[in-house]
Amino acid sequence: MRALRYAFAFLLALAFCASAPVLAQQGFVPVPALTGHLTDQAGMLTPDQRDRLEAVLTDYEAKTGSQIAVLLVKTTAPEQIEQYSIRVAEAWKLGRKGVDDGVLLLVAPENTEAMRRLRIEAGRGVQGVLTDAKAKQVLQDVIAPHFQQKQYYDGLVAGVGSIATLLNAEKFPAPPERQVQGRQQQQSGGSLLLPLLFFGAIFLMRMFRPRRSSLGRGGWGSGATGFIIGSALSGLGRGGGGGFSGGGGFSGGGGSFDGGGASGNW
Repeated sequence: MRALRYAFAFLLALAFCASAPVLAQQGFVPVPALTGHLTDQAGMLTPDQRDRLEAVLTDYEAKTGSQIAVLLVKTTAPEQIEQYSIRVAEAWKLGRKGVDDGVLLLVAPENTEAMRRLRIEAGRGVQGVLTDAKAKQVLQDVIAPHFQQKQYYDGLVAGVGSIATLLNAEKFPAPPERQVQGRQQQQSGGSLLLPLLFFGAIFLMRMFRPRRSSLGRGGWGSGATGFIIGSALSGLGRGGGGGFSGGGGFSGGGGSFDGGGASGNW
């Protein structure tokens, strides 16, 4: 199965390179330039919300080396969300080369239900912990309930926190030491990262309870709660230097994808 995915991803990448000019001419949604961990072309977040989520994702990469990117576009039409998502993943190359620890969270609110509006694209290296089934649970049980109430920022934070918590279960290589420049302690990302993972752990714990327990119902009730939360927080220990790297742009690290992940709606 994995060999088939590798072959599919390779052929898709070749086809994309050859057909990119044609796709643009035929009205396909272009892949946006990668300028940050968060790209909001759908206007779903306020400027403050965008800044806060970008800060958290930047700090998460600085501490762990793994890249999680969020892309919000109005629609992927005429493509299905899966087709557009793999085009973006192949173009952005999230995650480190050879480690393949990148994840793309894609939202297209104006897609039809048949085309799907939510997608998690999992890099090859994270699929042992972010399986297709778990990605589906994050979409259905964590993100969708918030989106149904138009709580888009809350849904994205909960979803990213759940993804980050799952990734922390894998022993990825630590990132290289990064030079932290000026005002490191004043950056908002560091103060938000631990709460993000804390609540991500809570949502994961609820995910793995029986299905009849909905997102909004209280009670933790699981003996694994302490383990999950502890893993989320201690997982940051695999990072080298905390804080922001300071200056410079953002780019993918050469990671690869093979179509693993899940799609959904709200």
